[in-house]
Amino acid sequence: MAAPSPAVASPFDEPPLDCPRCPRLVAFRQSLQGQYPDWNNAPVRSFGGLDARLLIVGLAPGMKGANRTGRPFTGDYAGDLLYATLLKYGFARGTYRADPADGLSLVDARICNAVRCLPPENKPLPVEFTACRPFLQAEVAVMPRLKVLLALGKGAHDQVLRALGVRPAGAYPFIHNRLHGLPTGLLLADSYHCSRYNTNTGRLTEAMFHDVFEQVKKALA
Repeated sequence: MAAPSPAVASPFDEPPLDCPRCPRLVAFRQSLQGQYPDWNNAPVRSFGGLDARLLIVGLAPGMKGANRTGRPFTGDYAGDLLYATLLKYGFARGTYRADPADGLSLVDARICNAVRCLPPENKPLPVEFTACRPFLQAEVAVMPRLKVLLALGKGAHDQVLRALGVRPAGAYPFIHNRLHGLPTGLLLADSYHCSRYNTNTGRLTEAMFHDVFEQVKKALA
């Protein structure tokens, strides 16, 4: 696999829709473009303003969610739970209809993924995390009011720490509903991913997810 490209320039530039950085993801993306020509099938752009104080970081787009619709966490069960919670806690305005044209807007929040393209079996490779990390780093750098990063799942947690250059990572273990004060001055909140698998198995309940946002709201108060 090709070596990662140099870091993206600041101010923040989203990855191009034909981003060539990860050959495996490019090949997968192109195969889906043939099967589903009306889907997004491209790097998924972040959602929400750069002036937000909360940045929610997922692992990667879901096949029938963001990879299909082009908006993070839109079109699958994880989005149903996430956006309902954002609306409940005042981080979103409008009505979520699992469609980027639904008019929903975020309030003081922004959503992105550690890897911007859909990976096979939803499992990015280490080299793909590395290749995509400059986008997260550049995004954080141009969010002047950023205070809290919320990692959805351990994979996102690990990538946030690496993007911020926090060492040693072991000093900030992934624990659901834990709020870490980082040496950068930012706060890192952890939650189990809001996937159907986690909710169906009881690993994450709606109440547990709400508890995370209660803590985030207090941190931003």
